[in-house]
Amino acid sequence: MFFTTIATQLAEHLPELRPLISKAIDDHSDINQRRLRDQWKILIYDPLENAPMQSKQIVVVIDALDECEGKDDMKLILQLLVEAKNLQKIQLRVFVTSRPETPILLGFRKMLGETHQDFVLHDIPPPTVNHDISVFFQQKLSVVKEEHGLSTPWPDEPTIQLLVERAAGLFIYAATTYRFIRDGMDPEYQLSVILSGEYTSASPTGNLDNIYTNLLQYSVIGDRPPCKHEALLQDFRQIVGSIVIISDVMTIQNLAHLLGLPRGKVGTVLASLRSVLNIPEIESQPVRIFHPSFRDFLLDKQRCSDHGFWINERERHIDLFRHCLELMSKRLRQDICDIREPGVLITEISKDMVQSVITADLRYACRYWVYHFQQGNSVEEDSRILQFLRQHLLHWLEVLTLAGEVSEGVLMIASLERILKVGSGLCFSKSL
Repeated sequence: MFFTTIATQLAEHLPELRPLISKAIDDHSDINQRRLRDQWKILIYDPLENAPMQSKQIVVVIDALDECEGKDDMKLILQLLVEAKNLQKIQLRVFVTSRPETPILLGFRKMLGETHQDFVLHDIPPPTVNHDISVFFQQKLSVVKEEHGLSTPWPDEPTIQLLVERAAGLFIYAATTYRFIRDGMDPEYQLSVILSGEYTSASPTGNLDNIYTNLLQYSVIGDRPPCKHEALLQDFRQIVGSIVIISDVMTIQNLAHLLGLPRGKVGTVLASLRSVLNIPEIESQPVRIFHPSFRDFLLDKQRCSDHGFWINERERHIDLFRHCLELMSKRLRQDICDIREPGVLITEISKDMVQSVITADLRYACRYWVYHFQQGNSVEEDSRILQFLRQHLLHWLEVLTLAGEVSEGVLMIASLERILKVGSGLCFSKSL
């Protein structure tokens, strides 16, 4: 989706490129399944090179390149973008933000010096960063003060400086702190909760980890009786843990369907976590994590010091795999769209019909159950998989075909065959 997304935006913003990009899609109807290199050349580079315009400069902003799937893809994307310097008619400038992941650093090192300029945020003088964070706190908290009608000088300058010190140059600390204070009923109390947490300078992420621990303890456990703590933590680990490792964003309703939980229960668990999760007001919009550092924190047992909140990644993958299999077993059937015409072409089937029957939760289960099985790495699930495939193999492939992802199904079957042969000594094909 990387280069296809950029191509779509170029066509929307530059009318001169629309005919060229449209023709490229007409000539290569399978472009969405082509390699990244082909997508770059056909959808972006060639249209820009042949565009009927002169001396135009275009800026493409790529935010969080490190969140792309696949280390090789990150390096390849950077290599392909470098080719933009050869364009004659259009000057293409690319602004990339990323955490300093190794594949991305290696990708930049392979570029010639004049091709790119680096700006490392960690190299900004600390006084400059602290000043910016201080301005952020002053501006945002003054709005909170006005909204709640607080008349006292709040927060005072020493408190602002204490918050800046605890941020230790991490803007995500400041943003998380602000959201936690803003979303509470009593901002003064919310601020006291933040200030009561531990403070450390021993680790670069120590203060961030402490605030995550503090707000989770407050938001999930709070003043609830000890007899309910374990149940609350189990719900947190299942629901938030699924959001943390899931391979695509989902709405609350679709997530509830996938996990086999009441929608109200999922919504209740997430409602108190708005400081770390982006929970939209519109139900059709997906839930997202505000910052990857929260995911990193929950999955790292060393950083997540309160192990009640620690997400065991392998267990979560196994749990999601089982829920995917259970959902598919309930919903999959022959001719799932009730077309009743075996010879009909896929292009003749209404997309609205397909989407109404193959909902986002079912599509997710069909697309990613093998991935979760691989990541869970549990050979104990072999018999469950074989039973599912004996009953629903063709039904599953039918859904993938309708969703335009049948090629992924072929790759998943090949992966399953390798895994099951190694794990159980069974011959996958003969077992089916």
